[in-house]
Amino acid sequence: MYDVIIIGSGPAGLTAAIYASRARLGTLVVGGMSWGGQLMLTGLVENFPGFPDGILGPELMSRMRQQAERLGIKILSEDVTSVDFSHRPFKVHVGDKAFKAKTVIAATGASAKSLGLPSEKRLIGKGVSYCATCDAPFFRDKKVVVVGGGDTAMDEALALASYAREVTVVHRRDQLRACKLLQERIFANKKISFVWNSVIEEIRGENKVEAVKLKNVRTGEISVMAADGVFVAIGYKPITDLLKGQIQLDDFGYIVVRDETKTSVDGVFAAGDNQDFKYKQAITSAGSGAKAALDVVKFLQEHEAP
Repeated sequence: MYDVIIIGSGPAGLTAAIYASRARLGTLVVGGMSWGGQLMLTGLVENFPGFPDGILGPELMSRMRQQAERLGIKILSEDVTSVDFSHRPFKVHVGDKAFKAKTVIAATGASAKSLGLPSEKRLIGKGVSYCATCDAPFFRDKKVVVVGGGDTAMDEALALASYAREVTVVHRRDQLRACKLLQERIFANKKISFVWNSVIEEIRGENKVEAVKLKNVRTGEISVMAADGVFVAIGYKPITDLLKGQIQLDDFGYIVVRDETKTSVDGVFAAGDNQDFKYKQAITSAGSGAKAALDVVKFLQEHEAP
């Protein structure tokens, strides 16, 4: 019987674990086979406080994990297969093993939707990115491509335009889905141009992005455009399939929270990108992990008072 089981080992999950350990809670982190969250696919991180020269995403997560383990946290590198939040103690199943906990923090994160191209996967961190806020400064005076037509893509394009020499938005339709205000700002920016009715079929380059192969979805015409970077901005998908039917999710699959971290089930809390459709930053995820752990401490004090 654990005081808290934390599902996930990204910035939210590991920060929650660090706080739980300092509160002397019996804690288990089920970190997954692919631990560390989206930062494991990120290059240099320059916007996480405490690292004046920046730090590589995988190294940052490794340090977080080392800190949690030094404090005595047990991290299980396996995937959760099912959960039962119908009554306390809650059950978290990992294969044929079942763990019980008085509380649970769901820190399962979210994943950026990808184009599904082998070349895209191969060049992640080598010019392919899913976060302009994180990586735009690396493309100063470069030519970059943004894929998408919604609010996220337009935010990315505007962020990149502050650094890049040229930003080209590739969209599979002939008009944007972004809000009117963003569209006005986009069309007024002379650095930003558009390739309509088109998709990327291949990202070219051996050790870094060098060009993209485009296909016009209406005419079938193929073209190649030089580029130094490709920012894929076609949305995020919260990793919450495991939680369906257990706690309340919104229409997009994000966990519905109240009072910062509380879910629809008393004793189950949420932290990180699985409940954050707005910010999606490592530092905000870490902050919500700290909040969730503090809320767990308060919950246990209130429900186990003599």
